[in-house]
Parts: sequence; structure tokens; C-alpha cells
Amino acid sequence: MDIRRGAATVVAATLLSVATLTGAQPARAAETPEGVTHAENPRVPEGAVWTEEYFPSADRSGVELHADVLRPAHLPAHARTPVILAVGPYFSHAGQSGPENWAQTGPSNRFEDFTTGTGLFARGYTYVMVDLRGFGGSTGCLDWMGKGEQADVKAAVRWAAGQPWSTGKVGMYGKSYDAVTGLAGNNLRLPALRAVVAQEPLWNMYPYLFSNGVPRPNVTGTPNAYNGIATMAPLPDDSARYQANAAYEKSHPECLSDNITNNNEPDPDSKYWRERNLAVQAAGSSTPLFVTQGFIENNTKPEQMEQYLDNHRGVERGWLGQWEHVRGNETNQQGQLLMGRAGFFDEVMRFYDQYLRGDRPQVKDPAYAVEDNTGAWRAQATWPTPTATVKADLANGEYLDDGANTNPAARSAPAPEQWDMEHAADPAPTTDEGAKLKAEAVNRFFTWSKPVPARVRVTATPQITLRAGATGNVLVQLWDVAPDGTAVMFDENVALIEKAGKVSFDLKSTDRTLEAGHQLGVQIGTIGSGNWRDTPSGNTIQVSKARLTLALQNPAADRPTQGDRSPFLDTYLKQYTRKLTGVGPGTFSLGLRGRG
Repeated sequence: MDIRRGAATVVAATLLSVATLTGAQPARAAETPEGVTHAENPRVPEGAVWTEEYFPSADRSGVELHADVLRPAHLPAHARTPVILAVGPYFSHAGQSGPENWAQTGPSNRFEDFTTGTGLFARGYTYVMVDLRGFGGSTGCLDWMGKGEQADVKAAVRWAAGQPWSTGKVGMYGKSYDAVTGLAGNNLRLPALRAVVAQEPLWNMYPYLFSNGVPRPNVTGTPNAYNGIATMAPLPDDSARYQANAAYEKSHPECLSDNITNNNEPDPDSKYWRERNLAVQAAGSSTPLFVTQGFIENNTKPEQMEQYLDNHRGVERGWLGQWEHVRGNETNQQGQLLMGRAGFFDEVMRFYDQYLRGDRPQVKDPAYAVEDNTGAWRAQATWPTPTATVKADLANGEYLDDGANTNPAARSAPAPEQWDMEHAADPAPTTDEGAKLKAEAVNRFFTWSKPVPARVRVTATPQITLRAGATGNVLVQLWDVAPDGTAVMFDENVALIEKAGKVSFDLKSTDRTLEAGHQLGVQIGTIGSGNWRDTPSGNTIQVSKARLTLALQNPAADRPTQGDRSPFLDTYLKQYTRKLTGVGPGTFSLGLRGRG
């Protein structure tokens, strides 16, 4: 690339943006910057023309947002197209979550698999990547999806819809953090936003750092990681404006310190976290959504997913199943699709074509395609679709809250750069069965269901309520127990017991099919894993009046759909399968009506 030509292109693009923002008439096609092609810069995708733009955020804070715009190279400069928009922290020219070995500046390749795999530019779509405040070429302090970042999303959608080359119809696309921005976009109820594709998002920001008052291992590691991303140096051939914006934190060090302090708030009902509760804010929203979620995700977990989807009133599509933190198109080295289901990009584009172009789909896709723990896929009109609800009274008991940790090394958080939302993961559990059995003698107790008379599925979001006799911590786990005692832990969550009395909380959303003859084991005890940074109280906590609420589904009514067993399922089963002893005959039933 001719750097001087690139700089001129950036300057011209900036002038166009300023004219647009000040209300001046946009330049005609002959005056529009030509942009940079793939032939001139290999970082530009084939079939696209790259320009850079700047515009203010929507909160009148003075924050300036940077955008990389990729237009179809075969179309005239002012040909109107629908826009696919990605907004997030990972679009810096220097790298996604850390510096990368680039020879020259250019647009991020974060979702080049999407633009290439769909033929996006040949199909006549424009693709826009916008840096959230504090990241890449945008000014301002990073805001962990607070009101500031939500204002950035609003500004980006409105800007993309208002350009002379836009039809005014915008779709959002992303995975992880830039999937969260899509959910926030839906919540903002923007007329120009017509469709959102959100892969493996957070449904509420709080549970990523805390669980009901108990800090997770990444409580400081994640803010530190994003501070590192926000302070990545720009590339030498970035424009002067980009470089100045990228250096914003140097003159505003409070951005970094505030990001650590603000996110170290354990109270989910604080003003800080209420502003970031996307599940609550989704009430009454109606943007068409296409979501993916792994039930056994060890990164962005299915917490408050059901609440978000219940509060959303628009069209929904989803792939839900037994995978890790991956995209719908990703494969492993053996060529297996990591979600197990083929045709993700085809389905995504049918979704966009329908809601951004008005095209009638020629293929009828299921609203929800769901893989359960057997590896079987089914189609559903919505999720969840429970057949019955069970309220199971659990046994009274007691446990010593000493945080009996069977894997001490797991409590040491990895280096901060490993804890951004794209990469963080809970540590795998220990396999030291002897240490577990010794610790469990006083650290937990079980209640067992009666053996199920026929296959039954535990779906939706289990809820637990109990009375605790002392302050401390509590862990609740659900186990699928075979007749020989072989058991799989398939759901869990924890809570801080701030005072003796009633404690209530949700577990993660789940989709677990119990085979005939299996039992459900409900474990209550201390937090004996490296997945939280609890402070053990040392108290013996008596538990009474415990009740578990479960939604059940009859697998006999399943409608099979295309899909293979996702590879991560077997990894998960190896990690979380063990032998349980002392399994009792059971005190409550999980039978569906008419089946015992």
C-alpha cells in the first residue's frame, strides 16, 4: 500500500464524516473517497473497499467513535445497501486482544471468516466495525457495557443507517463481547436495527465477575485484560487522528483505575450493575434475534438467558447445545463442526436477507435447534418448552463451610491477558477422587430423587430456595446419577450467605435428559472448586426448608432436526463424571403427568 495515498484516503473519509455530522450535504459520488482495495492492502478482504470514519457517541460526552467501513467493491460509491454492523473492543488495527504481527495498518480480521464465508460483499452488503469507547481509534473510558457503551451502540446504529450508501436497515453481528453489544442494541429499541446475530453472549454483565455476591477468579483479571486491550499501541502507519484517539488513556489514567474499582462491586442490586442488567432491560424489546449458547460453556455461561428471552417479544432463532465458547461455523483439526450443526452461515444470511432485504426464505429453518446431552438435535418453536414444573422439597442437613478445595492450584488466576471475554474459562476440575471423598465427608450433603420411570428432560433454569442457619457460602450442584452410581455434574451455582435466613438463587439454564432408571442428585455444601474466589467462613451451616424448582420436558415429543454430536460434549463428560456412593432410594419424583 502507498502510505501517502492511504493517509489521503483517511483524511478524505474524515472530511466526509464531519460534513455528515454537521448537517452538510454529503459529497456526490465523484467526490467520495475511493478507498483502499485488497490489491492495494492485503488486510482488506477481497471484494471490498476500505475507508475509515469518525462520529460522536450518542450521550453528548464528547467521545469520538472510530469505524472501519468495508463496502462492496463492485458497486458505485453511493449504491445503497443494507449494513451489517459489529461493535466491540476487539477491532483495533493492531490486534484483537493483544498486539499482532501486522506489517501495515488495516481493518481488523476478527470476522473475516463471516464476510468471506457468506460472500457478504458480493451479496451487496456493507460491513462496518466500530470501536467501543476507549478501544482502537475511539476516545473515552471503557465502560463494561454501561450507559456509555450503550450510547456508543445507539450512535453506531444510527450512523450506519444514516449514511448515503445505506438503505437505513442495519443488522448487528458478533460473538462474545460484540454479541453483548447486539443484545444491548435490541434493548435500545432502535427503528433502524432490524436483526441481531449474537453468538455466546453475556445476558447480564454481573455474573461474569460475581455469582450472587461471590467473586469469580477473573474479578480483577477481566478488567485488567480490557485495560490492556484499551492501551494497545496503534500501528506506525495509522493516521494521526487514529493514533491520537488510541492514546486517550495516557492523558486519562482514571479510565484504567476506575475500570478496576467500578467492576469490583459484589452487590448485584447496586446502581452500577442495574445499568448493566441486559436481561431486565430486554423487557418489551422486539428486534429479531438469532442467538447461540452452549449450555456447558465454561466462559460466557447461560445465566439469565431464559430471563432475557422471556422478556424479548420479537422473532427469535437460536442454536443451543453442548459446546464451548465457539462460533457457529468453527471446526476442529479433524474438520468436525464444533457446534455439530451444519449450515450456520447459510442460515444467518437467510435471517439477514429476510429482515434487512425483505426476501422470503426459500428454506424453512426451525426457530430453535437444540442439542441435549445425548448429542441428539431437536427443533422447537421456542426455548424452553417445559411439559411440567416440579417443586421438590429437599432434605435438611448441615455442612462445614471451609472451602474445601480439591484443586488448590485452580484458585490462582492466570495472567490477566487470558481473562478477556473471548478467552477466559473456568479451570477443569481435579481428578483426585481420594481427596474429594475425604473433603466431602463434612462439606456437603445430598438429596436424591426417585429413579425416573421413563426418559425425562430437565430444561430451563432451575431455582433453589433454602434457609441457612449461619453466614458463609453455599454451592448447589445437580447430578445425573445412573443406577451404578456413575454421575455427571450438569448444573451449579453459588451464593454468599450474608445473614442467617432465606437464600434464593438461580442455577444456570440447562438441557439435560435423564435416562429411565436414573436419579437426580442435589448437592448442597461449601464451595469446593476453583471456579470462585470465596472466603470460607469456617461456620457449620445448618440448612432447612430447601426447595428446588425444576422445569421438565417430555423427550417423547421431540422433533428431530439436522445436527451431529458436538465434540466438546465428550470433553465435558470426562471432566465432570465420577462415582457417587451412598445413593438413597429417593424422596421426590420427577415423573411427568400420566407416567408416574
